[in-house]
Amino acid sequence: MITVDPKLLNLRPGQRVLDLGCGEGRHAIHFSITDQVEIFGVDLSAQDLATAAERAQPFADSGQQAGSLQFCVGNALELPFPADHFDVVICSEVLEHIEDYQGVLGEILRVLKPCGVFAATVPAFFPEWVCWKLSDAYHQVEGGHIRIFREKGLRKAIESLGFKYFARHKAHALHAPFWWLKCLFWGQDDKPILRQYHRFLVWDMMERPMLTRGLEAVLNPVLGKSVALYFVKPSAEPDVPVAQDSSVVSAQVAPAKQVALPEESTV
Repeated sequence: MITVDPKLLNLRPGQRVLDLGCGEGRHAIHFSITDQVEIFGVDLSAQDLATAAERAQPFADSGQQAGSLQFCVGNALELPFPADHFDVVICSEVLEHIEDYQGVLGEILRVLKPCGVFAATVPAFFPEWVCWKLSDAYHQVEGGHIRIFREKGLRKAIESLGFKYFARHKAHALHAPFWWLKCLFWGQDDKPILRQYHRFLVWDMMERPMLTRGLEAVLNPVLGKSVALYFVKPSAEPDVPVAQDSSVVSAQVAPAKQVALPEESTV
């Protein structure tokens, strides 16, 4: 399941793509299979990256990878890449976890080539707000969400760096009720309704029947669990300071521990 719309990335053979905060590799693995590009997956969690590499290996072994794929541990505030290095940067469901998300945006601007595409996705305001109302534990766990973004506020923060906005959409409406139920019954994953709904979501992701695909397309504008925003880095960067985003609901948590950068592992 991916959140970013591939058609809006305009990927071309030979391009470099950064999946920042790639987690267990859902976007990085997907694009390594579908496009002849160089994918770099970066995350702070070595454990998640080990899972991503394990998941990607069968595709590499069977020759299904169209492009190349590398994973490395790295801090989004100090990326181990030179300026103007990537043609596309994906940052999906990451910014809501990071205290200094504006610093991350600045690093994305630095490593993205002029005229490169930046895709950012975060939890949409209303579904996320319901989750926070139903469960404190949902957003107070270590490494959890520390803010709720309003779409306009995030777009303004990104545009203040000079990025040019060009598209947006919402995604995963069928997942919103699952997370509401999970928050309502937090810590009770053995509840039959949770098990059945999870089974339904797995079936939907694997089979992708027309009925549920059509239903989600209708519901996404209202109930989409995630909102995706797309930008282009201009060919000449204006000297504009990062605007302070006052349109977020925030909670304080300890910053994530930084992990030293090891050598890259290649899949």
